[in-house]
Amino acid sequence: MTWSRAAVGALAGVGLVLLGACSPEKGRPQPVLPEDSLTQPPHERQPVVLTEAAAETRDELLSYAQAGSLTRLSRKANEYEDFVSNFGGTPHREFWDLMRRTGVDPNLRLQALFDQPPGMREIDGEIWFVWPDLAARDAGDLIPEKLTFQERRRLMELIGDDGIEKIRMGEGYPGMRTAIAGNGRWIYYVLAQDGED
Repeated sequence: MTWSRAAVGALAGVGLVLLGACSPEKGRPQPVLPEDSLTQPPHERQPVVLTEAAAETRDELLSYAQAGSLTRLSRKANEYEDFVSNFGGTPHREFWDLMRRTGVDPNLRLQALFDQPPGMREIDGEIWFVWPDLAARDAGDLIPEKLTFQERRRLMELIGDDGIEKIRMGEGYPGMRTAIAGNGRWIYYVLAQDGED
């Protein structure tokens, strides 16, 4: 199965351009977006509540990250054929080892992501929970003037001036991010690009 145009467009908004299949598990109920989740202005949206399956996956990943285990994180990533850790096709463990050797610890970064509130997107009828919540928004909704004061401050802390400039140029969220589907499937964990912290 290939990505539909809607899915590719949504992923671009999250800052990803992926190819491959990405369908919910058969027989597992998918959560329904609250009525105000996508139609209300961002500052009026209700807090996102994870499904039980997504919360279990988050807790499992967090336990691995707190233990400092790239081995267990990579094993979990390898459970999912379409999981993405990088855009060059490098095996997850190899990529994360390289990142750690260059001074970016994937375990610490994942813990920091899960300290942020999650956002939520619907991709081809499947609910994705995205950390940080700002990474779940379309580029047009991330322009600082459209954010609350607290959101602007958080955005600056997360991606800095360079990242905000990219958003102003129409790019999606450029910083590190991770996503878990409503059925508990780990979808991606993408670290910040060169020069981003």
